[in-house]
Amino acid sequence: MLRDYQVRQREYLLEISRAITAQLDLDAVLRLIIQYAVEMLRGRAGLIALRQDDGTFQVRASYGLPAKLPHLFAPLFADIPYRLERTDLARWTIPDLEVKLALVSAALGIPLRQVVALPLVIRNSLTGMIYVFRTEGAAFSANDRQVLASFADQAAIAVQNARLYQEVINEKRRLDAIIANSGDGIMILDCEYRIEVFNKALEEMTGVPASRAIGRPCHEVLDLRDHQQSHSVCETECPLKFKSPGERLYVEGDVMRSDGSVITVGITYSPLFDDDGELVNVIANVRDITRFREAEEMKSTFISVISHELKTPVSLIKGYASTLRREDAKWDEQTLRESLAVIEEESDRLNQLIDNLLDASRLQAGALKLELGYVALDKLAAQTVKKFRTQTHKHILSLDFPPDFPPVLGDSERLRQVLTNLLSNAIKYSPQGGTIRVSGRADDDWVYVAVSDEGIGIPKEEQERIFDRFYRVESSLSRRTQGAGLGLFLVKAVIEAHQGRVWVESAPGQGATFVFALPRN
Repeated sequence: MLRDYQVRQREYLLEISRAITAQLDLDAVLRLIIQYAVEMLRGRAGLIALRQDDGTFQVRASYGLPAKLPHLFAPLFADIPYRLERTDLARWTIPDLEVKLALVSAALGIPLRQVVALPLVIRNSLTGMIYVFRTEGAAFSANDRQVLASFADQAAIAVQNARLYQEVINEKRRLDAIIANSGDGIMILDCEYRIEVFNKALEEMTGVPASRAIGRPCHEVLDLRDHQQSHSVCETECPLKFKSPGERLYVEGDVMRSDGSVITVGITYSPLFDDDGELVNVIANVRDITRFREAEEMKSTFISVISHELKTPVSLIKGYASTLRREDAKWDEQTLRESLAVIEEESDRLNQLIDNLLDASRLQAGALKLELGYVALDKLAAQTVKKFRTQTHKHILSLDFPPDFPPVLGDSERLRQVLTNLLSNAIKYSPQGGTIRVSGRADDDWVYVAVSDEGIGIPKEEQERIFDRFYRVESSLSRRTQGAGLGLFLVKAVIEAHQGRVWVESAPGQGATFVFALPRN
């Protein structure tokens, strides 16, 4: 008889173990545990309650009890500690359990006479309780308590597995959210470098949808090329194929997007290995470095242009000065005046370039200061136009301001610098001549000034970038035209320092209109 009892207990525990490993539905496993526990102990009913974060208990599984009345069991969970050492389990009891059982029995209307209770303990933390009740018969014995302990252990394992599984699920959701919403492109490769994950940022960066990328080798999807598009970087420089011990797994290359445009990317690879040292996955972080590459190229171009821009006036000044001081030559007065005029003009040009460089440096350091006062922009524009009329014979410079044009609060010298730069650009980029018009208008909130020319115009894709520091529109004329790419950068900075805004309206071959707006108040 005893042997049959032990065999049945082992069968129950084995079935529960199978249920724990076969599924992660915690409530279903707990219901199976309490059913078998009640049957093994020849009880009338039973329940399993788990402790919540606020310290209260929630009935998660019951057998032989009305499931819709969980609040009636509250007396059974009073005065239960949070922590319990496993060495205390053998002698642990619930204070006044008989009294509490009587209260519950009266509330349920079920004659519960006997009860045995054991805690569910995980790492010395009391995570729940298991109860088995009888309505008749002898009291529960020490052996009954030992049998219930086996079921309590199984319940604790089920709870622990469910919590670990939930932690894994939560962690996966966090990682999925990080990958999906990362500003950088992220792809995960398998051990054969096929793409398993291709995030949204990488889709937008490359123009390749994840559905087309997943399952394919990474070199087919990205196909990195060198800057001249002459050879495949994936074949000649892939760090995953040609890595050396201690070498950083990083590569740069150009990617042809689906729309035909080209971007430059930098990819950092992080291999993941198992305990046996076998490659499991590779995490690839892909960053669009097109602007960084362009900035480097712009800096190189800037150094080259600045060197030329500085060298030209210095060479002219030195050449004329050396010629004038020759002791073997006698210069007439007109030659002296013309030579000194060139020296003065080139000195002014050199001084303006240096001022622009200093202003750019101050702007970068946030040190541009404004001397504010009321400025009549129509009169300031007239003075600036008058100066430029003496510098060109191909252009007609006109003014168009209403007679009641309102003054604005601003720095007159900085705003003069804005008009000077805009007029200088209008002349340089309309080499065939034409009309350059400076106009103004105002509404209740803003004052607008526009400088229009009839020059070569600016392509749409270049219009946002022309205000960047050192940026120059790529064209045969710009390559022949003097300039360091600072004028429009300074224009934008000065206007924005006045709480205004500036923009350009243009199309290739149709001239350009630069407009800036300043607040009236």
